[in-house]
Amino acid sequence: MQSDFPEKRNIHLFFIEVKYGPRCRPANRSAVTVENSERVRDMHVLITGGAGFIGSHLAERHLAAGDQVYVVDNLSTGSLANIDSFRGNPAFRFAEADILHWSGLDKAIAWADRIYHMAAVVGVKKVLEDPVAVLATNMTGTERVLRAIHSGGWNPQVIIASTSEVYGFNEKDSFAETDHIVLPSAGRLRWAYAVTKLADEFLAFSYARKYGLNIVVVRLFNTVGPNQVGHYGMVVPSFVNQAVRNQALTVYGEGNQTRSFCDVRDTVVALDRLAGCPEAWGEVVNVGNDQEISIRDLAKLIVQRAHSASRLEFMSYKDAYGEEFEDVTHRRPVLNKLRALTGFEPVWALNDTLDDLIEKARVKTLRAA
Repeated sequence: MQSDFPEKRNIHLFFIEVKYGPRCRPANRSAVTVENSERVRDMHVLITGGAGFIGSHLAERHLAAGDQVYVVDNLSTGSLANIDSFRGNPAFRFAEADILHWSGLDKAIAWADRIYHMAAVVGVKKVLEDPVAVLATNMTGTERVLRAIHSGGWNPQVIIASTSEVYGFNEKDSFAETDHIVLPSAGRLRWAYAVTKLADEFLAFSYARKYGLNIVVVRLFNTVGPNQVGHYGMVVPSFVNQAVRNQALTVYGEGNQTRSFCDVRDTVVALDRLAGCPEAWGEVVNVGNDQEISIRDLAKLIVQRAHSASRLEFMSYKDAYGEEFEDVTHRRPVLNKLRALTGFEPVWALNDTLDDLIEKARVKTLRAA
């Protein structure tokens, strides 16, 4: 890792970066694949939680675009394996540090033209195991980042990662950014993550309004793809790993709950476009894929596409998480705002993502044998 930082440029990149027109939309469909040629290169990009699943894909995207990338991660849920391929790149820097205590934060933020704040404690199992860490990392960490941005004398583009979990028990079958948030009263630790992310949103908008910061809050719906692990309750990697080993696929509840899965390679495109879109600054925007599938049907689909002998095994939430657990029935995003701002459409169909993950899991299993 390089320890020094180049001098700051005198012109904000976002004034000259994008050629998408008045609403930040690509000029045509081909821009989805060639848009890197339409943006200024050598942008300075800071990614907190950048060794994690989504953060490492953001790093890969920006390095491929010719940008300089600085990742900070304490590796509590991130992995060095996610960033190993970048570490010989002179445009890549990495600091193993906790965002709550990292002494280099102020300097890194003063260097950055764009910041993706992805550092968080994620996964239902992790939240139930260590709710104190959830509260500290997700709220204190975000406030520290925002305070450093305000104090840095520079106004970078900022993405603050929130979650579809904030919609809580809203009974609608799809969620728009203006919908009401319905959370249970205190005492249900399962919702600690959602509460902290909602607090992050209010922190972000408070700083944006008071200090004129260029912040977009993104509510991420279920994101899947390469390098995601199932350790913390992520359903797709768990099902894929079970299927390629011909093990029973463990479905919680009856499997009638529905989810909408977005490939991470689409997610990072949406985040990149939103960050560089002035009309999105100060807004909250859903990011995901609006195609919906039940968890039971997802399990069957993975078994089918893996040509697996696996069967489905059903487990109660109480047995899975050690306490009574209430799950939401639907989690499908309304993407009108994202599309209006950026013209974003997912490229990866769920079947294609699953085929890719199944093949990668097979290769990994063979190597481990």
